[in-house]
Amino acid sequence: MTKPYILLTNDDGINARGLYALWREIRKLGEVAIVAPDSERSAAGHAITLTEPLRAKEIYRDDLLYGYAVNGTPADSVKVAVKALLPRTPDLVVSGINLGPNTGTNVIYSGTVSAATEAAILGIRAIAVSLGTFVNPDYGPAARFARSLAEKVLAREEPARLLLNVNVPAVKEGEIRGVKVTHQGIARFREVMEQRIDLKGRPYYWLGGEMDRPSNDHGSDHTAMLENYISVTPLHYDMTDYRLLPELEKWGLGSSPDRGRE
Repeated sequence: MTKPYILLTNDDGINARGLYALWREIRKLGEVAIVAPDSERSAAGHAITLTEPLRAKEIYRDDLLYGYAVNGTPADSVKVAVKALLPRTPDLVVSGINLGPNTGTNVIYSGTVSAATEAAILGIRAIAVSLGTFVNPDYGPAARFARSLAEKVLAREEPARLLLNVNVPAVKEGEIRGVKVTHQGIARFREVMEQRIDLKGRPYYWLGGEMDRPSNDHGSDHTAMLENYISVTPLHYDMTDYRLLPELEKWGLGSSPDRGRE
């Protein structure tokens, strides 16, 4: 039986501890390749590089090829991997483990989720994995869950464009209460744009803030994680608001632009 072929990537860069922890677990399932940005590309979203060449540098650990570092975005890394670097199309792409959660509106900005989304666009099943902390991370529980979930995905042939967003609470493994299938919440980053002055007296701006969870965000990814559950959210990249289609049709927008001139 042919072993599964799995691509790992991230947005924290190829030297990130979360990626290494993921690699240590996922390689137990089959053959693993790593193609990731050469440096941190957090909040890169689904940006791709069109105005300059992409380069991939071999990275070695203990004299063995560990992966390829790409001078581009997370989405670039997946494109280059699938279209140029890998000998065959991977059976699964796993992106992470991200330092910090990707819940609510953060999903839109996330390079971690965007790398997985790019895989789904290319027809490859994908999982994005994030850990709900920015300090003192223990990636072990998230890595082990990612392996378990990847094994479940690989055991199924459909759907081809499966895209799962996973957020793991940053607590001890014994304190994780279980797993919940959730929807993307409405929690958003309450932003603060702080103005500072550089050494030459010129103003510059630094974006900061914290996640703000609305009280009605029940059943969401962010709420589940705060309640010490692992959140698994199925996503898709069709951003159409189907609820508004019938309403917009009532506006007469479907008529010919020349009709009003008759």
